[in-house]
Amino acid sequence: MKKTLVTGGAGFLGSHLCERLVELGHDVLCVDNFFTGSKANVAHLLKYPSFELMRHDITFPLYVEVDEIYNLACPASPIHYQFDPVQTTKTSVHGAINMLGLAKRLRAKILQASTSEVYGDPEVHPQPENYWGRVNPVGLRSCYDEGKRCAETLFFDYWRQHRLRIKVVRIFNTYGPRMHPNDGRVVSNFIAQALKAEDITIYGDGSQTRSFCYVDDLIKAMVGVMATPDEITGPINIGNPREFSILELAEQVIRMSGSRSKIVFKPLPEDDPRQRRPDIALVNQLLGWSPKIELNEGLKKTMEHFRRLLS
Repeated sequence: MKKTLVTGGAGFLGSHLCERLVELGHDVLCVDNFFTGSKANVAHLLKYPSFELMRHDITFPLYVEVDEIYNLACPASPIHYQFDPVQTTKTSVHGAINMLGLAKRLRAKILQASTSEVYGDPEVHPQPENYWGRVNPVGLRSCYDEGKRCAETLFFDYWRQHRLRIKVVRIFNTYGPRMHPNDGRVVSNFIAQALKAEDITIYGDGSQTRSFCYVDDLIKAMVGVMATPDEITGPINIGNPREFSILELAEQVIRMSGSRSKIVFKPLPEDDPRQRRPDIALVNQLLGWSPKIELNEGLKKTMEHFRRLLS
């Protein structure tokens, strides 16, 4: 049985990944410091002998024996990563160093969950993996953007210097059940506001665009990338290339929820990207992967989760 470590395993994405790995027959060690993750996200997995939960902060070294490592640990929403920006950078950088050191000692394969934020506010659209990005290194979002960029640097330096088996995936906007209702992300914000009949807040005029990938599609691609031959390192974009304006998303959430919410507009935050859409030609070529779940279907499932949560 393959022993697999998932850092950030009690978070939104991490919990879905742990669930999938258990289904695939892995012996899963889920590590989380529960800053944004929740035991409730993985409580249903505790009944399985192949699943173990450990409280640990990866800015400190971890001594375990595993075959593969998925490094997902880091707050991923602006509200959470800006709460303690120094700790956010330490999680990305020190955490990467600690996990890479563990992988080097064990000769384990390791995957870094990077982000589309490495592209910043892009001048190239859609964003291919060979685009270097346009990132503000001293802004409010820099702790996350530059932390993730530095983590990618470390992964490729360990690959070049130590021939470590690495995979780097860049995750674009993902949504689904187990999102935190107060994480400040656009899908969770809109759904929570609509279900509570509050005003739906759009920052800017709503013309900025995003591409939304349902969590099950994303996890399938992530596990697929980990299984690729060692010479494939990435970075590899994972996301849904279908693009929606923020205003379109708000209107769709209101329509689907039957809410009486009104849309209100507020100033755009600093360095908020105008466009975000992945070029997924590489992952499609490698895995034959493309997202299957349409926004309507994914929003319905996510809304059901939020209804239960808010009730």
